[in-house]
Amino acid sequence: MPTAVTTTVTELPESRVSVDVEVAAEEIQKSLESQARKLGREMKVPGFRTGKIPPAVVIQRIGREPILDEAVRGRLTDWYMKAVDESGIAPVGDPDVDLDFGKLPNEGKPLTFSFEVGVRPTATLGEYKGLEVPRREPIAAAEAIDAQIEEMRDRMARLEVVDRPAADGDFVILDFVGTIDGEPFEGGEGRDQLVEVGAGRLIPGFEEGLVGVAAGEQKMVDAWFPDDYAAQHVAGKMAKFDFTVKEVKHKDLPAIDDDFASDAAGYDTLDELRESIARELLEHDATRVEAEFRAGALDAVVDEATVDVPEPLVTARAKELLDRMLHSLGHQGITKEAYFQITGKTEDELIEESKPDAEVALRREAVLAAVIEAEKIEPTDAELLDALEEAATREQTSRQKLLDRLKQAGRVDMLAKEVAAEQAIDLIVTTAVPVAPTGGDDAEKPAAAKAERKKPAAKKKPAAKKQTPAKTQGDKAGELWTPETDAAAKKDKLWTPDS
Repeated sequence: MPTAVTTTVTELPESRVSVDVEVAAEEIQKSLESQARKLGREMKVPGFRTGKIPPAVVIQRIGREPILDEAVRGRLTDWYMKAVDESGIAPVGDPDVDLDFGKLPNEGKPLTFSFEVGVRPTATLGEYKGLEVPRREPIAAAEAIDAQIEEMRDRMARLEVVDRPAADGDFVILDFVGTIDGEPFEGGEGRDQLVEVGAGRLIPGFEEGLVGVAAGEQKMVDAWFPDDYAAQHVAGKMAKFDFTVKEVKHKDLPAIDDDFASDAAGYDTLDELRESIARELLEHDATRVEAEFRAGALDAVVDEATVDVPEPLVTARAKELLDRMLHSLGHQGITKEAYFQITGKTEDELIEESKPDAEVALRREAVLAAVIEAEKIEPTDAELLDALEEAATREQTSRQKLLDRLKQAGRVDMLAKEVAAEQAIDLIVTTAVPVAPTGGDDAEKPAAAKAERKKPAAKKKPAAKKQTPAKTQGDKAGELWTPETDAAAKKDKLWTPDS
Protein backbone atom coordinates (compact mmCIF):
# COMPACT_ATOMS: atom_id res chain seq x y z
CA MET A 1 0.00 0.00 0.00
CA PRO A 2 1.55 3.34 -1.04
CA THR A 3 2.32 5.92 1.63
CA ALA A 4 -0.42 8.56 1.85
CA VAL A 5 2.07 11.36 2.55
CA THR A 6 5.69 11.61 1.42
CA THR A 7 8.13 14.39 2.29
CA THR A 8 11.42 15.95 1.33
CA VAL A 9 13.21 18.01 4.01
CA THR A 10 15.60 20.88 3.32
CA GLU A 11 17.53 22.36 6.22
CA LEU A 12 17.51 26.14 6.57
CA PRO A 13 19.51 28.50 8.82
CA GLU A 14 18.54 29.19 12.46
CA SER A 15 17.04 25.75 13.21
CA ARG A 16 14.39 25.92 10.51
CA VAL A 17 13.47 23.47 7.78
CA SER A 18 11.48 23.56 4.58
CA VAL A 19 9.37 20.48 3.95
CA ASP A 20 7.94 19.62 0.53
CA VAL A 21 4.88 17.41 0.94
CA GLU A 22 3.11 15.18 -1.58
CA VAL A 23 -0.28 13.71 -0.72
CA ALA A 24 -1.03 10.65 -2.82
CA ALA A 25 -3.79 10.87 -5.46
CA GLU A 26 -5.63 7.98 -3.76
CA GLU A 27 -5.68 9.93 -0.49
CA ILE A 28 -7.02 13.01 -2.27
CA GLN A 29 -9.78 10.99 -3.92
CA LYS A 30 -10.79 9.41 -0.60
CA SER A 31 -10.96 12.84 1.03
CA LEU A 32 -12.99 14.21 -1.89
CA GLU A 33 -15.51 11.39 -1.68
CA SER A 34 -15.70 11.67 2.11
CA GLN A 35 -16.50 15.38 1.85
CA ALA A 36 -19.07 14.69 -0.90
CA ARG A 37 -20.68 12.07 1.31
CA LYS A 38 -21.02 14.62 4.13
CA LEU A 39 -22.61 17.16 1.83
CA GLY A 40 -24.93 14.50 0.45
CA ARG A 41 -26.48 13.94 3.84
CA GLU A 42 -28.08 17.38 3.61
CA MET A 43 -29.10 17.23 -0.06
CA LYS A 44 -32.35 16.15 -1.63
CA VAL A 45 -32.06 14.52 -5.03
CA PRO A 46 -34.99 12.90 -6.81
CA GLY A 47 -34.65 9.14 -6.91
CA PHE A 48 -32.38 8.93 -3.86
CA ARG A 49 -33.20 8.58 -0.19
CA THR A 50 -32.00 11.36 2.10
CA GLY A 51 -28.49 10.62 3.30
CA LYS A 52 -27.97 7.90 0.69
CA ILE A 53 -26.81 10.01 -2.24
CA PRO A 54 -23.67 8.55 -3.86
CA PRO A 55 -20.58 10.81 -3.76
CA ALA A 56 -20.36 10.78 -7.56
CA VAL A 57 -23.84 12.30 -7.82
CA VAL A 58 -22.98 14.99 -5.26
CA ILE A 59 -19.77 15.83 -7.14
CA GLN A 60 -21.67 16.01 -10.43
CA ARG A 61 -24.29 18.38 -9.01
CA ILE A 62 -22.03 20.69 -6.96
CA GLY A 63 -18.81 20.43 -8.91
CA ARG A 64 -15.46 18.85 -8.08
CA GLU A 65 -13.52 22.04 -7.33
CA PRO A 66 -15.59 23.48 -4.46
CA ILE A 67 -15.90 20.06 -2.79
CA LEU A 68 -12.17 19.42 -3.15
CA ASP A 69 -11.45 22.86 -1.69
CA GLU A 70 -13.44 22.02 1.45
CA ALA A 71 -11.91 18.55 1.64
CA VAL A 72 -8.35 19.89 1.47
CA ARG A 73 -9.02 22.61 4.05
CA GLY A 74 -10.54 20.02 6.38
CA ARG A 75 -7.63 17.58 6.05
CA LEU A 76 -4.67 19.96 5.82
CA THR A 77 -3.84 19.82 9.54
CA ASP A 78 -3.98 16.03 9.47
CA TRP A 79 -1.66 15.90 6.46
CA TYR A 80 0.70 18.34 8.13
CA MET A 81 0.90 16.10 11.20
CA LYS A 82 1.51 13.06 8.99
CA ALA A 83 4.25 14.99 7.18
CA VAL A 84 5.86 15.80 10.54
CA ASP A 85 5.79 12.12 11.53
CA GLU A 86 7.04 10.93 8.14
CA SER A 87 9.89 13.43 8.01
CA GLY A 88 10.96 12.83 11.61
CA ILE A 89 11.29 16.52 12.45
CA ALA A 90 10.49 17.97 15.88
CA PRO A 91 8.62 21.21 15.06
CA VAL A 92 8.69 24.30 17.25
CA GLY A 93 6.01 26.93 16.71
CA ASP A 94 3.42 27.28 13.97
CA PRO A 95 4.29 26.31 10.39
CA ASP A 96 4.24 28.74 7.48
CA VAL A 97 2.24 26.73 4.93
CA ASP A 98 2.46 27.41 1.20
CA LEU A 99 -0.54 25.97 -0.62
CA ASP A 100 -2.32 27.59 -3.58
CA PHE A 101 -5.99 26.66 -3.26
CA GLY A 102 -6.55 28.06 -6.73
CA LYS A 103 -4.39 25.29 -8.20
CA LEU A 104 -5.69 22.11 -6.58
CA PRO A 105 -4.82 18.87 -8.43
CA ASN A 106 -6.84 17.37 -11.24
CA GLU A 107 -8.34 13.92 -10.88
CA GLY A 108 -5.71 11.22 -10.48
CA LYS A 109 -3.00 13.72 -9.53
CA PRO A 110 -1.35 14.14 -6.08
CA LEU A 111 -1.57 17.29 -3.99
CA THR A 112 1.67 19.10 -3.29
CA PHE A 113 2.36 21.81 -0.75
CA SER A 114 5.25 22.96 1.38
CA PHE A 115 5.79 24.49 4.79
CA GLU A 116 8.57 26.09 6.79
CA VAL A 117 8.80 25.62 10.52
CA GLY A 118 11.29 25.91 13.37
CA VAL A 119 12.68 22.63 14.65
CA ARG A 120 14.27 21.43 17.86
CA PRO A 121 17.91 22.60 17.99
CA THR A 122 20.75 20.11 17.86
CA ALA A 123 22.95 19.58 20.90
CA THR A 124 26.62 18.62 20.93
CA LEU A 125 27.04 16.65 24.13
CA GLY A 126 29.82 17.15 26.64
CA GLU A 127 30.05 14.94 29.72
CA TYR A 128 26.66 13.54 30.62
CA LYS A 129 27.52 10.76 33.06
CA GLY A 130 28.97 11.03 36.54
CA LEU A 131 28.43 14.77 36.95
CA GLU A 132 28.31 16.24 40.45
CA VAL A 133 24.84 17.57 41.26
CA PRO A 134 23.77 19.34 44.50
CA ARG A 135 21.24 17.39 46.51
CA ARG A 136 19.85 18.74 49.77
CA GLU A 137 18.32 16.77 52.63
CA PRO A 138 14.53 16.85 53.12
CA ILE A 139 13.47 19.24 55.85
CA ALA A 140 10.46 19.89 58.03
CA ALA A 141 11.16 23.42 59.22
CA ALA A 142 9.71 24.50 62.54
CA GLU A 143 8.17 27.52 60.78
CA ALA A 144 6.34 25.23 58.35
CA ILE A 145 5.01 23.11 61.21
CA ASP A 146 3.83 26.25 63.03
CA ALA A 147 2.16 27.49 59.84
CA GLN A 148 0.24 24.22 59.48
CA ILE A 149 -0.93 24.44 63.08
CA GLU A 150 -2.00 28.05 62.61
CA GLU A 151 -4.03 27.06 59.56
CA MET A 152 -5.75 24.33 61.56
CA ARG A 153 -6.31 26.77 64.41
CA ASP A 154 -7.82 29.32 62.04
CA ARG A 155 -10.23 26.71 60.64
CA MET A 156 -11.44 25.96 64.16
CA ALA A 157 -11.89 29.61 65.15
CA ARG A 158 -15.27 30.96 66.17
CA LEU A 159 -16.70 34.43 65.66
CA GLU A 160 -17.94 35.91 68.93
CA VAL A 161 -19.98 39.13 69.17
CA VAL A 162 -18.12 41.86 71.08
CA ASP A 163 -19.39 45.13 72.55
CA ARG A 164 -16.65 47.49 71.36
CA PRO A 165 -15.56 49.38 68.25
CA ALA A 166 -14.15 47.32 65.38
CA ALA A 167 -10.39 46.90 65.00
CA ASP A 168 -8.15 45.21 62.45
CA GLY A 169 -8.77 41.49 62.49
CA ASP A 170 -12.41 41.84 63.56
CA PHE A 171 -15.42 40.94 61.43
CA VAL A 172 -18.27 43.38 60.88
CA ILE A 173 -21.81 42.71 59.71
CA LEU A 174 -23.15 45.80 57.98
CA ASP A 175 -25.48 47.33 55.42
CA PHE A 176 -24.05 49.82 52.96
CA VAL A 177 -25.14 52.04 50.13
CA GLY A 178 -22.60 53.52 47.72
CA THR A 179 -22.86 56.53 45.46
CA ILE A 180 -20.62 58.11 42.82
CA ASP A 181 -21.12 61.84 42.25
CA GLY A 182 -24.24 61.58 44.39
CA GLU A 183 -25.81 58.81 42.27
CA PRO A 184 -26.26 55.13 43.25
CA PHE A 185 -24.41 52.67 40.99
CA GLU A 186 -24.84 49.03 40.05
CA GLY A 187 -23.34 46.71 42.67
CA GLY A 188 -22.94 49.52 45.18
CA GLU A 189 -25.46 48.28 47.75
CA GLY A 190 -25.29 45.40 50.22
CA ARG A 191 -27.28 43.98 53.12
CA ASP A 192 -25.98 41.91 56.04
CA GLN A 193 -22.51 41.74 54.52
CA LEU A 194 -19.72 40.12 56.54
CA VAL A 195 -16.44 42.03 56.13
CA GLU A 196 -13.07 41.20 57.68
CA VAL A 197 -11.47 44.47 58.75
CA GLY A 198 -7.87 44.85 57.63
CA ALA A 199 -7.88 41.82 55.32
CA GLY A 200 -7.22 44.00 52.28
CA ARG A 201 -9.78 42.20 50.14
CA LEU A 202 -11.91 45.23 49.34
CA ILE A 203 -11.22 48.51 47.56
CA PRO A 204 -8.96 51.06 49.30
CA GLY A 205 -10.77 53.03 51.98
CA PHE A 206 -13.66 50.58 52.51
CA GLU A 207 -12.19 48.40 55.27
CA GLU A 208 -10.22 51.28 56.73
CA GLY A 209 -13.48 53.16 57.21
CA LEU A 210 -14.78 50.42 59.51
CA VAL A 211 -12.01 50.79 62.09
CA GLY A 212 -13.41 52.34 65.28
CA VAL A 213 -17.09 51.87 64.35
CA ALA A 214 -19.30 50.06 66.90
CA ALA A 215 -22.57 48.17 66.46
CA GLY A 216 -25.54 50.47 65.84
CA GLU A 217 -23.38 53.30 64.44
CA GLN A 218 -23.63 54.87 61.02
CA LYS A 219 -20.71 56.34 59.09
CA MET A 220 -19.94 57.85 55.68
CA VAL A 221 -16.55 56.95 54.15
CA ASP A 222 -14.73 57.55 50.89
CA ALA A 223 -13.34 54.57 48.93
CA TRP A 224 -11.51 54.44 45.63
CA PHE A 225 -12.07 51.97 42.77
CA PRO A 226 -8.65 51.26 41.18
CA ASP A 227 -8.12 52.06 37.53
CA ASP A 228 -7.87 48.35 36.67
CA TYR A 229 -11.03 47.40 38.57
CA ALA A 230 -12.95 44.65 36.72
CA ALA A 231 -16.26 46.57 36.63
CA GLN A 232 -15.47 49.22 34.03
CA HIS A 233 -18.40 51.47 34.95
CA VAL A 234 -16.77 52.30 38.30
CA ALA A 235 -13.05 51.78 37.55
CA GLY A 236 -10.93 54.78 38.53
CA LYS A 237 -13.73 56.54 40.40
CA MET A 238 -14.14 57.78 43.96
CA ALA A 239 -17.25 56.55 45.76
CA LYS A 240 -18.96 57.41 49.05
CA PHE A 241 -20.34 54.61 51.16
CA ASP A 242 -22.95 55.01 53.88
CA PHE A 243 -22.28 52.26 56.46
CA THR A 244 -24.73 50.96 59.07
CA VAL A 245 -22.91 48.55 61.37
CA LYS A 246 -25.07 45.83 62.90
CA GLU A 247 -22.56 43.66 64.75
CA VAL A 248 -18.86 43.54 65.52
CA LYS A 249 -17.37 40.08 65.93
CA HIS A 250 -13.96 38.94 67.09
CA LYS A 251 -12.27 35.78 65.86
CA ASP A 252 -11.78 33.55 68.90
CA LEU A 253 -8.85 31.21 68.22
CA PRO A 254 -8.49 28.03 70.27
CA ALA A 255 -5.47 27.68 72.52
CA ILE A 256 -2.66 25.55 71.12
CA ASP A 257 -2.63 22.69 73.59
CA ASP A 258 -3.40 19.00 73.88
CA ASP A 259 -7.16 19.62 73.63
CA PHE A 260 -6.59 21.46 70.37
CA ALA A 261 -4.57 18.52 69.01
CA SER A 262 -7.39 16.16 69.92
CA ASP A 263 -10.18 18.31 68.47
CA ALA A 264 -8.29 19.27 65.33
CA ALA A 265 -6.81 15.94 64.24
CA GLY A 266 -7.51 13.22 66.77
CA TYR A 267 -4.17 13.17 68.60
CA ASP A 268 -3.80 12.92 72.36
CA THR A 269 -1.02 15.47 72.66
CA LEU A 270 0.25 18.56 70.86
CA ASP A 271 3.70 16.97 70.53
CA GLU A 272 2.15 14.01 68.74
CA LEU A 273 0.38 16.34 66.32
CA ARG A 274 3.57 18.27 65.61
CA GLU A 275 5.48 15.03 65.02
CA SER A 276 2.83 13.85 62.57
CA ILE A 277 2.96 17.12 60.65
CA ALA A 278 6.77 16.94 60.58
CA ARG A 279 6.73 13.41 59.14
CA GLU A 280 4.30 14.37 56.40
CA LEU A 281 6.24 17.51 55.55
CA LEU A 282 9.38 15.37 55.31
CA GLU A 283 7.64 12.94 52.99
CA HIS A 284 6.41 15.73 50.74
CA ASP A 285 9.77 17.45 50.75
CA ALA A 286 11.56 14.20 49.94
CA THR A 287 9.50 14.06 46.76
CA ARG A 288 10.49 17.64 45.99
CA VAL A 289 14.14 16.86 46.66
CA GLU A 290 14.03 14.00 44.15
CA ALA A 291 12.40 16.24 41.53
CA GLU A 292 14.94 19.00 42.19
CA PHE A 293 17.80 16.51 41.85
CA ARG A 294 16.46 15.17 38.55
CA ALA A 295 16.09 18.69 37.19
CA GLY A 296 19.53 19.63 38.50
CA ALA A 297 21.13 16.57 36.90
CA LEU A 298 19.59 17.35 33.53
CA ASP A 299 20.61 20.99 33.76
CA ALA A 300 24.15 19.95 34.63
CA VAL A 301 24.28 17.98 31.38
CA VAL A 302 22.83 20.97 29.54
CA ASP A 303 25.60 23.15 30.98
CA GLU A 304 28.21 20.72 29.62
CA ALA A 305 26.62 20.64 26.16
CA THR A 306 26.72 23.10 23.28
CA VAL A 307 23.29 24.12 22.01
CA ASP A 308 22.62 26.98 19.60
CA VAL A 309 19.12 28.32 20.25
CA PRO A 310 18.19 31.12 17.81
CA GLU A 311 16.02 33.94 19.13
CA PRO A 312 13.14 33.27 16.68
CA LEU A 313 12.98 29.70 17.97
CA VAL A 314 12.77 30.93 21.57
CA THR A 315 9.95 33.29 20.63
CA ALA A 316 8.08 30.49 18.86
CA ARG A 317 8.36 28.19 21.88
CA ALA A 318 7.36 31.03 24.25
CA LYS A 319 4.22 31.53 22.18
CA GLU A 320 3.54 27.79 22.36
CA LEU A 321 3.83 27.87 26.15
CA LEU A 322 1.42 30.80 26.36
CA ASP A 323 -1.04 29.17 23.96
CA ARG A 324 -1.02 25.96 26.01
CA MET A 325 -1.71 27.88 29.20
CA LEU A 326 -4.53 29.85 27.58
CA HIS A 327 -6.00 26.62 26.22
CA SER A 328 -5.93 25.11 29.70
CA LEU A 329 -7.52 28.22 31.20
CA GLY A 330 -10.21 28.06 28.52
CA HIS A 331 -11.32 24.70 29.92
CA GLN A 332 -11.79 26.49 33.26
CA GLY A 333 -14.00 29.13 31.67
CA ILE A 334 -11.32 31.85 31.54
CA THR A 335 -11.10 33.42 28.10
CA LYS A 336 -7.94 34.74 26.52
CA GLU A 337 -9.23 38.30 26.78
CA ALA A 338 -10.19 37.84 30.44
CA TYR A 339 -6.72 36.55 31.29
CA PHE A 340 -5.08 39.53 29.62
CA GLN A 341 -7.34 41.82 31.65
CA ILE A 342 -6.60 39.97 34.89
CA THR A 343 -2.84 40.18 34.36
CA GLY A 344 -2.96 43.68 32.94
CA LYS A 345 -0.51 42.56 30.24
CA THR A 346 -0.60 42.17 26.48
CA GLU A 347 0.04 38.95 24.59
CA ASP A 348 3.46 40.25 23.48
CA GLU A 349 4.41 41.07 27.08
CA LEU A 350 3.42 37.59 28.28
CA ILE A 351 5.37 35.97 25.46
CA GLU A 352 8.41 38.04 26.42
CA GLU A 353 8.07 36.87 30.04
CA SER A 354 7.92 33.24 28.88
CA LYS A 355 11.15 33.41 26.89
CA PRO A 356 13.52 32.32 29.70
CA ASP A 357 11.43 29.19 30.35
CA ALA A 358 11.16 28.58 26.61
CA GLU A 359 14.93 28.67 26.15
CA VAL A 360 15.49 26.31 29.06
CA ALA A 361 12.91 23.90 27.63
CA LEU A 362 14.52 23.93 24.18
CA ARG A 363 18.00 23.30 25.59
CA ARG A 364 16.76 20.42 27.74
CA GLU A 365 14.86 18.92 24.83
CA ALA A 366 17.89 19.12 22.54
CA VAL A 367 20.17 17.51 25.12
CA LEU A 368 17.76 14.67 25.86
CA ALA A 369 17.41 13.96 22.13
CA ALA A 370 21.20 13.80 21.88
CA VAL A 371 21.47 11.42 24.85
CA ILE A 372 18.76 9.20 23.37
CA GLU A 373 20.74 9.05 20.11
CA ALA A 374 24.11 8.52 21.81
CA GLU A 375 22.79 5.70 24.00
CA LYS A 376 20.56 4.29 21.24
CA ILE A 377 17.59 4.34 23.61
CA GLU A 378 14.57 2.63 22.08
CA PRO A 379 11.79 1.54 24.46
CA THR A 380 10.58 -2.02 24.13
CA ASP A 381 6.91 -2.99 23.90
CA ALA A 382 7.14 -4.20 27.50
CA GLU A 383 8.41 -0.78 28.61
CA LEU A 384 5.61 0.94 26.69
CA LEU A 385 3.10 -1.29 28.45
CA ASP A 386 4.65 -0.43 31.83
CA ALA A 387 4.28 3.28 31.01
CA LEU A 388 0.57 2.73 30.41
CA GLU A 389 -0.04 1.04 33.78
CA GLU A 390 -1.60 4.02 35.57
CA ALA A 391 -3.56 5.21 32.55
CA ALA A 392 -4.98 1.71 32.02
CA THR A 393 -5.99 1.45 35.67
CA ARG A 394 -7.64 4.86 35.52
CA GLU A 395 -9.60 3.95 32.40
CA GLN A 396 -10.38 0.44 33.68
CA THR A 397 -8.91 -1.31 30.69
CA SER A 398 -5.85 -3.43 29.98
CA ARG A 399 -2.48 -1.98 29.08
CA GLN A 400 -2.46 -3.93 25.81
CA LYS A 401 -5.86 -2.59 24.74
CA LEU A 402 -4.71 0.93 25.52
CA LEU A 403 -1.51 0.41 23.52
CA ASP A 404 -3.55 -0.97 20.60
CA ARG A 405 -5.74 2.15 20.68
CA LEU A 406 -2.65 4.34 20.59
CA LYS A 407 -1.35 2.42 17.57
CA GLN A 408 -4.67 2.74 15.76
CA ALA A 409 -4.70 6.47 16.47
CA GLY A 410 -1.15 6.80 15.17
CA ARG A 411 0.08 8.08 18.54
CA VAL A 412 2.31 5.27 19.73
CA ASP A 413 5.37 7.23 18.57
CA MET A 414 4.40 10.01 20.98
CA LEU A 415 4.32 7.49 23.82
CA ALA A 416 7.66 6.05 22.75
CA LYS A 417 9.26 9.51 22.75
CA GLU A 418 7.93 10.20 26.26
CA VAL A 419 9.29 6.89 27.56
CA ALA A 420 12.63 7.38 25.82
CA ALA A 421 12.97 10.84 27.36
CA GLU A 422 12.25 9.44 30.83
CA GLN A 423 14.82 6.68 30.27
CA ALA A 424 17.40 9.25 29.19
CA ILE A 425 16.75 11.28 32.33
CA ASP A 426 16.96 8.12 34.45
CA LEU A 427 20.35 7.37 32.91
CA ILE A 428 21.59 10.89 33.68
CA VAL A 429 20.24 10.81 37.24
CA THR A 430 21.47 7.33 38.18
CA THR A 431 25.02 8.17 37.09
CA ALA A 432 25.03 11.62 38.74
CA VAL A 433 27.05 12.10 41.93
CA PRO A 434 25.07 13.85 44.72
CA VAL A 435 27.00 16.55 46.58
CA ALA A 436 26.03 18.85 49.42
CA PRO A 437 24.57 22.19 48.34
CA THR A 438 26.81 25.22 48.81
CA GLY A 439 23.96 27.28 50.29
CA GLY A 440 22.37 27.12 53.74
CA ASP A 441 19.80 24.45 52.98
CA ASP A 442 21.46 22.01 55.37
CA ALA A 443 21.09 24.29 58.35
CA GLU A 444 17.90 22.56 59.46
CA LYS A 445 19.06 19.04 58.65
CA PRO A 446 19.54 17.92 62.29
CA ALA A 447 16.05 19.09 63.25
CA ALA A 448 14.59 17.42 60.19
CA ALA A 449 16.34 14.16 60.89
CA LYS A 450 15.21 14.30 64.49
CA ALA A 451 11.62 14.89 63.45
CA GLU A 452 11.81 11.99 61.01
CA ARG A 453 13.05 9.60 63.71
CA LYS A 454 10.37 10.54 66.19
CA LYS A 455 7.41 8.23 66.61
CA PRO A 456 4.04 9.01 68.21
CA ALA A 457 4.40 8.74 71.96
CA ALA A 458 0.73 8.57 72.80
CA LYS A 459 -2.13 6.44 71.65
CA LYS A 460 -4.80 8.08 69.53
CA LYS A 461 -8.29 8.35 70.94
CA PRO A 462 -10.57 5.80 69.23
CA ALA A 463 -13.45 8.26 69.02
CA ALA A 464 -11.46 10.97 67.30
CA LYS A 465 -10.98 11.10 63.56
CA LYS A 466 -7.40 11.57 62.44
CA GLN A 467 -6.96 14.07 59.64
CA THR A 468 -4.06 14.74 57.30
CA PRO A 469 -2.80 18.11 58.44
CA ALA A 470 0.40 18.56 56.50
CA LYS A 471 0.71 20.26 53.16
CA THR A 472 3.62 20.43 50.80
CA GLN A 473 6.17 23.15 51.35
CA GLY A 474 5.61 24.46 47.82
CA ASP A 475 4.03 23.46 44.55
CA LYS A 476 5.97 22.21 41.55
CA ALA A 477 9.11 24.13 42.48
CA GLY A 478 11.35 21.26 41.45
CA GLU A 479 9.07 19.56 38.94
CA LEU A 480 11.06 18.33 35.97
CA TRP A 481 10.12 19.29 32.44
CA THR A 482 10.61 16.71 29.74
CA PRO A 483 9.97 17.03 25.99
CA GLU A 484 6.69 15.87 24.48
CA THR A 485 4.99 16.19 27.88
CA ASP A 486 4.58 19.91 28.46
CA ALA A 487 0.81 19.60 28.41
CA ALA A 488 0.74 16.48 30.58
CA ALA A 489 3.78 16.46 32.81
CA LYS A 490 2.76 13.50 34.94
CA LYS A 491 2.38 9.89 33.91
CA ASP A 492 -1.13 9.74 35.29
CA LYS A 493 -2.07 12.31 32.67
CA LEU A 494 -0.68 10.30 29.79
CA TRP A 495 -2.36 11.04 26.50
CA THR A 496 -4.77 8.37 25.27
CA PRO A 497 -6.97 8.28 22.16
CA ASP A 498 -10.05 9.26 24.18
CA SER A 499 -8.41 12.11 26.09
